[in-house]
Amino acid sequence: MSRFLRLGVNIDHVATVRNARGGAHPGPVRAALLAIQAGADGITAHLREDRRHIRDHDIERLMAAIDRPLNFEMAATDEMLAIALRHKPHAACLVPEKRTEVTTEGGLDVIGAFDALRRPVGELSAAGIRVSLFIDPDAAQLDAAKALGAPVVELHTGAYCDAETMEERARELSRIVRAAAHAEAIGLECHAGHGLSYDTVGPVAAIATIVELNIGHFLIGEAIFGGLADAIARMRAAMDAARS
Repeated sequence: MSRFLRLGVNIDHVATVRNARGGAHPGPVRAALLAIQAGADGITAHLREDRRHIRDHDIERLMAAIDRPLNFEMAATDEMLAIALRHKPHAACLVPEKRTEVTTEGGLDVIGAFDALRRPVGELSAAGIRVSLFIDPDAAQLDAAKALGAPVVELHTGAYCDAETMEERARELSRIVRAAAHAEAIGLECHAGHGLSYDTVGPVAAIATIVELNIGHFLIGEAIFGGLADAIARMRAAMDAARS
């Protein structure tokens, strides 16, 4: 029997729309509650240094309002570490972050930043927060994540989703398959996400060693045309069909 595949819904870009005009509408907390009603197994929110979408009060309100795990995406900075330790979300996913990027451009270089990551991984883990590292599908990076003591990795699927030819997409999918198998072999829980859509989710959802997908921008975009509940239901159905 295939393991159940969890869906985490990232509600960052509801906040992006809100921030375009200021005020309180549309509300990320309302989006999170609707996502849960529609079948989301968890909620993801990325509090960036520049607060371009999610803001501090959103994290406070999400922690108070939702009854599903909150996955707090964060850069490994002192500021974000202090915020995570104050709120104690279910999970903290450490991601690379640059002010100039439109969205996260690639995985965390765990090998190159190994010493700098020791403190945040250690302090988050000691506080009971489940640490995951957002990395490219690369065995050496997975080995470094394991050595660092992180129990979870999230494989960056952007290169697969953005591939311009079928051959390139097949190569990138093969990398994800191998990385997910290696993660399980060395005792890491494996998640995946970034850029997944109805057209690209199936092959990734079919990888039995991946236990969670985190999807945001595409779902919020689809919600404009058919509503958030419908967008999530269609994604959940596509994931279930692929996994079965």
